[in-house]
Amino acid sequence: MSTTAVTPLTLQDAEVLVAAAHRAAEAAGATVSVTVLDAGGHLLAFRRDDRAVLISGETSTRKAYTALQLNAPTADLVEAVQPGGLFHTLPTALDRPLLFIAGGVPVHRDGRLIGAIGVGGGAPEQDHAFAEAAVDALA
Repeated sequence: MSTTAVTPLTLQDAEVLVAAAHRAAEAAGATVSVTVLDAGGHLLAFRRDDRAVLISGETSTRKAYTALQLNAPTADLVEAVQPGGLFHTLPTALDRPLLFIAGGVPVHRDGRLIGAIGVGGGAPEQDHAFAEAAVDALA
């Protein structure tokens, strides 16, 4: 069995992600916060627009963390935490900063999870689109 090393998410990658997400938000007239985490869940980059609501910093970080831990866009997990959903009890079962609102997206390189981005401050659908635009810019 051979293993191929995958380059981890770098600070330069994180800066590309943050800049791309902010460009997408600015084009839409939204003010947001953007958080980028590495594969270990450590903060690589964070930026909050001057006029972004203060809670957007917390929500962007929690969205990134959730996308990283579950290796899935948070937009895809919203239904799973509804009553009867697969992860219905997960938000209260763990003492972790999970947030099941669209705007968190995992970042992959060569098919491997290397980090995540979270965007907060716009409508959830907007935040998801801004995060996706950032990941696309990194590719």
